[in-house]
Amino acid sequence: MPPVRRRGRPPKSEGDYRETKDVLCRAGLAALTQKGFSATGIEEILKTAGVPKGSFYNFFSSKEAFGTELVRQYADNFARKLDRYFLDDSLSPLARLQAFCADAEASMARYGFRRGCLIGNLGQEMEALPEAFRAQLVDVLLDWEARTAACIEAAKVAGEISPRIDAAQWAAFFWIGWEGAVLRAKLERRGEPLQAYAKFFVMSLRA
Repeated sequence: MPPVRRRGRPPKSEGDYRETKDVLCRAGLAALTQKGFSATGIEEILKTAGVPKGSFYNFFSSKEAFGTELVRQYADNFARKLDRYFLDDSLSPLARLQAFCADAEASMARYGFRRGCLIGNLGQEMEALPEAFRAQLVDVLLDWEARTAACIEAAKVAGEISPRIDAAQWAAFFWIGWEGAVLRAKLERRGEPLQAYAKFFVMSLRA
């Protein structure tokens, strides 16, 4: 005897749920890298994603929980990008750093320089955000600095820069300045601020 089919929609598979969550996160990342957390409403994200509000709360208990997940995903993806460039043995260490900067500029150009760095955006509006974001954002920046410091250390070993360079300090300096260059590029809708910063950072390392 064939099984009795219940009325209504068939149950969603695990793949369907994962796809819905991915769609929500992609829409959220696009909105937050362009407008920031405070200026972006859940309704806007749901409309862009084509997802009903009930589905959102199947995955996230609040907008804060959603933002925390977006930071985690963004940080993971960005760390993989940094490794792709900073661990590329086909390039010299300083060329790896320059290649990363060029790729970042190309990524911003694809969206008309309307999207910035999620971590930098959230950092600028930290006073209006839940305090729980602060430690998460700091941890992400420290991770990026550590990966950059390893690349700078490799440049010392390769003889591209002075062995007296403090790689950790220069890595911190890079991200402090780079986030400012990203903000300026977004403001002016052009890549020249990124190019100028990358050029003078490398020149300073070599000096």
